Amino acid sequence: MADVVQYRMERMLPELDDLEKEELFTRRELAEIVKQRRNFEFRLKRPSPLKEDYLAYIDYETKVDKLRRLRKKAKLPEREDNEETKKKKRKRKSVSDFAGVRRILDIYRLAVTRFTGDLELWFRYLDFCKERRNGRIKEVLNKVIGFHSKQPSVWIYKAAWEFDNYSNVEAARNTMLQGLRFCKNSEDLWLEYLRMELTFLNKLKARKVALGEDEGSLVRDKISADEQQWKSENKDLYMPLNEEREIDENNEGSDIEESKSRKKVDKLQEVGCGVIKTIYSEAVKALPSSFTLRKRFLEILKSINLAKSGEMGEEVLSDMKRDFSTEPEYWDWLAKFEYNPASTQEETGEEITFSCMGKAIQVYEDAIQVLPSAKMFKHYAKFLMGAVALLEGDNETSLDNQSASYVSRLLGLYQKADTMGCTDEELACEHISLYLQLGRVDEARRLAHNLCCGKFPNSAKVWVLWASIEMKHSTRDLISLSKDKLLSIFELVKDGLTRLSISEAESLWVMALKFFASQKHYFDMLVEVAVTSLIKYRGSDEGFSLSSIIVNFVLQKDGIAHARVMYKRFTALPRPGLVLYRTCIELETNLASNGDKTGLENARKLYFSALQTYDQDSSLWRDYWLMETKMGTSKTASDVSWRARKTLKDSSALSLADL
Repeated sequence: MADVVQYRMERMLPELDDLEKEELFTRRELAEIVKQRRNFEFRLKRPSPLKEDYLAYIDYETKVDKLRRLRKKAKLPEREDNEETKKKKRKRKSVSDFAGVRRILDIYRLAVTRFTGDLELWFRYLDFCKERRNGRIKEVLNKVIGFHSKQPSVWIYKAAWEFDNYSNVEAARNTMLQGLRFCKNSEDLWLEYLRMELTFLNKLKARKVALGEDEGSLVRDKISADEQQWKSENKDLYMPLNEEREIDENNEGSDIEESKSRKKVDKLQEVGCGVIKTIYSEAVKALPSSFTLRKRFLEILKSINLAKSGEMGEEVLSDMKRDFSTEPEYWDWLAKFEYNPASTQEETGEEITFSCMGKAIQVYEDAIQVLPSAKMFKHYAKFLMGAVALLEGDNETSLDNQSASYVSRLLGLYQKADTMGCTDEELACEHISLYLQLGRVDEARRLAHNLCCGKFPNSAKVWVLWASIEMKHSTRDLISLSKDKLLSIFELVKDGLTRLSISEAESLWVMALKFFASQKHYFDMLVEVAVTSLIKYRGSDEGFSLSSIIVNFVLQKDGIAHARVMYKRFTALPRPGLVLYRTCIELETNLASNGDKTGLENARKLYFSALQTYDQDSSLWRDYWLMETKMGTSKTASDVSWRARKTLKDSSALSLADL
């Protein structure tokens, strides 16, 4: 290994001598460069060099070469007065001008040889070759295609290189067609192929325009909203093209030239339409179930200026309806295609905006008849909510009636979903939330009650929503709650908690504990409900420990004495959770560190009790041992260590050398 590194270092001598001769680096700087390169070379000659080693070496050499170029540029005269001086500059190339790039390319070659599957590394290699205009890029492209022929991005990169750098349309087209044979199911490859063909046609169009043979472009012009509005308000200032032709109708030569120009335009547009149709039909054959492919084709059609692009768009829409009419995403997209709030409001007036919104609503109405489902109703409701938010954000009084009509339609939509049996948990919560936003609290309470007692008796979200409504409504205007009101809220919460498992009712438990924290009688009854649930769902408090939450509540509310009574009651239940044990142990160890004499003894009892059930938990043994080393004696710590090694089936899981 040392011989190979020494050989590579000796090959750098001509470059180093040239750098010193050109006075670009001092001897001290060159010594540092040699030292760094030697270190990098040894790292690359390890049995298993990392990708980061190669990248670090490349980064270092790139910085050195950049510094060399900056210093050389600074030494050259700022102005060159004649051609002779320029010729001398071009001839003033030495070994160091090429050695840095050659070395970086060599490192890249070694890296991709070792990490052939790393596509990102290949692209970095290609980008460097492209940036430095190195002739090796074609060779590298052929290699990466050999290793990654199933990757569409590789074919797109090669086609773009052929098209952009050499304007070789035929080679780029062949590359794309070859890539499509390997990657038939790539949406990106099909669409990039279409964009490439359209870009080529647009270049031909631009060439004709430059030669004075044609006018316009295949790319649709984007007119701003202000410009369009100004043009509509000042129509009289413009002379229509047909009127202009009527003035010159006696000029036969002009008519002939116009006819020829129109034929050229039609020919180019026919070619464009043919290209789109051919690629679209082949892409659909290859990807018949891809909905996003059709959407992206339509986006391209909207961005180009072809005579038959509208007819082709209608054809694509018809195909989409035929193939995807059973999918809610299609109907949602179609409605938004009919009305796009961002573009419509910028480019048109309010009347047209409402007209487009009406078309979108009609699409949704058809969709819920053809495909009645909860998902379809959610898409429809989300659209109406967005429309209401958009109108309310305008802060215009003229829009109040329109906004109210959409709110009314939204309420009717939720009721219709309920009638058709399409209401799910999410739709039900949205319906209740809408009533709350409108300030119709009584209707929200009534709906939540009906849902919890009817269709969704086991829905945690609906129960939480109902309980939060009752709690907020009861404390809104009253300083102190009546006994009847407290009892009714407790019965509501109790009903929900007994229907749901502990993990499902986490939010409801936390809400209830906070609400009844100051009501001792109801808090104690809530604890009884918790005990019943813990007995029923024992050992299932993963992620949420109800017992530890209650212990913390009692600790903050009543103090350590009551907290100890509470946790002793919970630990006496069948199979208490490990989270509870850890919470109680932390409580007692904190007290012991603050001077409480009973804290350490209580912590030991808790560890002993926890290890009766969780004796194979190595982290529990480790924490027990650490506590004894800090607060106990050497004898108690060694006893814990001996017990742990004897009890654990896999003592290596301790990963603690001292234990």
